[in-house]
Amino acid sequence: MNCKEHHLPELELSTGQVREALQAILYTILFIRSPGPVTPRDVECEGFNLTYSRISSDKTSAMPSVHSSLENNVEKKVDDGIESFLLRLSQIGPELLSGGLTLSFFERRSTRQLFGLVSNEEKVVWEQWHLRVVVNNTPRPVSDDSAAVIERQRIQDMAEGMLRSVLVKIFEIAGGAIDHVPPIMYEFEINCSKKVDDRENVYSRVANMPSLINLSN
Repeated sequence: MNCKEHHLPELELSTGQVREALQAILYTILFIRSPGPVTPRDVECEGFNLTYSRISSDKTSAMPSVHSSLENNVEKKVDDGIESFLLRLSQIGPELLSGGLTLSFFERRSTRQLFGLVSNEEKVVWEQWHLRVVVNNTPRPVSDDSAAVIERQRIQDMAEGMLRSVLVKIFEIAGGAIDHVPPIMYEFEINCSKKVDDRENVYSRVANMPSLINLSN
C-alpha cells in the first residue's frame, strides 16, 4: 500500500498560541479520518475566533464506557504529541524556534513466514500529515497606546489567518479521493522532528500575512 502524504501550510505562532492551534489541527484531522461513525463535539477556541469539531464520547450509546475510553485515548495521544513537539523545538534565530510534527494513520497486518509457522505483525502506514511550526518568542507590546494595540492585533490576525489556511487545506484534502483509506479499523500516532523542509511552507508565511497598516493617517 502506498502512503499518501499531505504537507500543510506552515504556521508561525507566539508561544501562548501553539498548544491550542495544534489541538485544533490534530483534532480536526482525527475527526475527519475517524474509522466508523463518531459523535462530534464542537470546540470554541479561546485564543482564536475559530470553532472546530473533535471526537466525543456518546453517552447515549449502548457502550458509553467504550466511547469514553476512545475519547480519553485520543486526548492522551494528542496531549503527549504536543508535549513532545514543544520539547523538541530547535533554535533557528533570535526569539525563533522551529519544529515539525507528523500525524500518521496505519493499520496492523499479520503475516506468516516459514510455511505459516511464524507469525509477525506489520505496521502499514497509509497516510501522513506533515506540519512545520515556527514559534516566535518575541515579547508582545503590553502598553495601551495605539501603536501597541495595532501591533498586538497584527500579530493575532497573522496567526489566526495562518491557522485558518491550515484548516481550509485540511478540508480540501478531506474532500478529495479516499480510496487509500482502508475499510477496517486503524490507528494513529504523532511523531515530532526538529526540522521539516518544505519550500512551499515558506511562501505560505508571506501569503498569509495581513496587509500593512498605514499609520500616517
